[in-house]
Amino acid sequence: MDIKLNCDIGEGYDEFDKEAFKYIDMANVSCGYHAGNIITTHYCILLSKKYKVKLGAHISYKDRINFGRKSIVYTQTELEAICHEQISKFTKSCNIFKTDFSYVKPHGAMYNDMMKDEQIFRIILKVISSNNANKIENKLKLVILSTANNYKYQQIASEYDIELIYEVFADRNYTKDGFLVPRDDENAVIKDKEALIKRIKTLKEGYIQTIDKTKLYIPADTICVHGDNLKALEFIKILRENL
Repeated sequence: MDIKLNCDIGEGYDEFDKEAFKYIDMANVSCGYHAGNIITTHYCILLSKKYKVKLGAHISYKDRINFGRKSIVYTQTELEAICHEQISKFTKSCNIFKTDFSYVKPHGAMYNDMMKDEQIFRIILKVISSNNANKIENKLKLVILSTANNYKYQQIASEYDIELIYEVFADRNYTKDGFLVPRDDENAVIKDKEALIKRIKTLKEGYIQTIDKTKLYIPADTICVHGDNLKALEFIKILRENL
């Protein structure tokens, strides 16, 4: 199994970040709209250089009150603008330290909305495409939720010449249709070690088991742990041992 371990980073938990970077392969660094700031961003970039971890821009809706987990209706122009601004700021921060980032991963509600609304998906692809316009290599990729409909998303992404990274979640439960259980549901988050180990076991067998025991056979390039999960560091260490 060649699955990269990624984690949401730079959300204001400096001690967690310092430890997490020792174990992860990919760091989704908050761009300041749902959490974090320029200081946490620079701190994470330095840690990524130290531990040779790939960087990603973790963009979100402009919503620190709800930690970016509430859907917000934007016009196309507005959504393009907030995505451009976050990617641009992260690019400048990386340039300061003479490093680069390789992908974009939307956060929270933007991530969920992207998976359910083709227009939002296309807007994000358009913004990434514009950032890739002058690049011959090292073009930005986009992280999306791996589902049974990956081919549909890949077809759309190919229109913008963008490669997708298919993601599954270590610490979230799935519905029978292949999406994440909403966070307001008490079964949304995996909180114990035994459930995590079971998730790893099923992944090794090629599937994820949903809350109603359905087996989802979906590919996975990367597996995510949310940085604000109280068991995040423990989970990351377990995943590192097993991946």
